[in-house]
Amino acid sequence: MSRNAKINALLLLAVAALAVLPLVLGLGDHKEEPFAGADAEAETAITEIEPDYEPWFSPLYEPPSGEIESALFAVQAAIGAGVLAYYFGLRRGRRQGEERTAAALRDAPGGD
Repeated sequence: MSRNAKINALLLLAVAALAVLPLVLGLGDHKEEPFAGADAEAETAITEIEPDYEPWFSPLYEPPSGEIESALFAVQAAIGAGVLAYYFGLRRGRRQGEERTAAALRDAPGGD
């Protein structure tokens, strides 16, 4: 196994552990919504500090359920991952093309 494959396997294992450990250890079992987002946590903290707080604005679109909100977030994450994968793939392809061109020029008769 190459060094890069070992590093990739370790990174994949670390990501899996970060996803599974909170569930296995029961973190958040004492809460009504154990894995609520940062926005919900912030709203709870603000209303505890200042019960009469009124938000400055309201969301442009409020999904009808938490499942739809999660689905929209997953679609957003997938689009972002696709854009990043395209960018890195494009960079790698260009670099490989430049290396092939340089090798072909070097190997050509009369090339130095």
